[in-house]
Amino acid sequence: MRDGTQHADAATAELETALRGGPFHVALRAAIATRGLPLQRVQHHLTRYGVKVGVTSLSYWQQGARRPQRPESLRAVRALEEILQLPDESLIRLLAKADERPETERAAARSYRSLVEASGALEKLLAELDSPLDGGLHTIGHHERVRIGTRRELLGRDSQHIVRAHKEGIDRFVAIHHGDPGCAPEDMAVHALENCRTGRVLWHHNTGVLVAELLFDTRLRAGDTFLFRYGVEDGTAGACGEYVRGFGFSGGQYALQVRFAEDTLPARCHRFTQHSAAAPRSGRQELTLNDPHRSVHVVEQRVKSGIVGIGWDWE
Repeated sequence: MRDGTQHADAATAELETALRGGPFHVALRAAIATRGLPLQRVQHHLTRYGVKVGVTSLSYWQQGARRPQRPESLRAVRALEEILQLPDESLIRLLAKADERPETERAAARSYRSLVEASGALEKLLAELDSPLDGGLHTIGHHERVRIGTRRELLGRDSQHIVRAHKEGIDRFVAIHHGDPGCAPEDMAVHALENCRTGRVLWHHNTGVLVAELLFDTRLRAGDTFLFRYGVEDGTAGACGEYVRGFGFSGGQYALQVRFAEDTLPARCHRFTQHSAAAPRSGRQELTLNDPHRSVHVVEQRVKSGIVGIGWDWE
C-alpha cells in the first residue's frame, strides 16, 4: 500500500510540475497517467462533450508529435481539462506559452502559431491565383541560395528549379516566400532570372507570405522537363536565425546554401528536419562554416514531405 501511495504522490508531483512549466504534451501525458485512463476511455469521454478526436491524434498530442490547432481540437483541449480534473485554462495556457518566447529565441525559430497562420494565408493566396497545390509539376531538383546581410537580416534568396510536368499545358510555376517576423512583403521584389518572367505577385502582410507567378512562355506537355531560375529580394525584417523550406510532397534533390555577409558570421550552424509545423524538430546535425566563402549547406538526395532547414546562433 505504501508503494502505491508513493507512486501516486510522485505522479501527482510530476503533473503539478508539468502544469506549471510545460510543455503541453508532457502535461497532457502526465494528466492522463495520473488519472489512469486509457486513451480509448479518454476518447469516449470526449464524445460525451460532443467532441470527436481519434485515439491516434490523442497519442500524437501526448507524444509531442502534433499539437492541437483547429477549433475542434482546441474544444477538445478545454474538454480534457474537465475530464482530467485540471484547472481551467491550464492546458490551453501551455499551448499559448510555446509562442510567447523571448525575442532572441523568436529570432532563431518561427513559432508554431506563425507557421499555422501562414499556411492559412497561403491557401487563400493560391486560391486567388487559381493554382493547384503542386501546380501540375514534379520537382526533379531544387537548388536554393540564401543571403544573410550585414544587419543579420534575410537579405534575399535565389532558386533554380528543374521540374517535370505531369499534366498537359502547364505554363507557369508559383513561387512561395515566407519572410521573417516583422517583414514587409509589399516592399519585397521578385526577379525572373532565367527561362521565365514574373506574372502576378500577391502577399499577406500580417504573416509575411508572398506568392509570385513565374511564366514560362511555353506550354509543357506531360513528361516535359523545364529549368528556370528566379530570386526574391527581402531585407525587410530584423535578425534572422534560420531558413526553412517546406515540402508538401516527396520529390527530387534539394540543396540549400546559406551565405553570410562579411564580418557577420554566426557562432554555430546546424541542420534540422520536421515532419510538420506541429511536430518536434529532429535530425539535428552541426554544420561547419566554410570560412573563405562564409557559407554552410545541406543536400537532401530525395526530399520527404515535411520541413528541412538550417539554423544558426549569433554571439
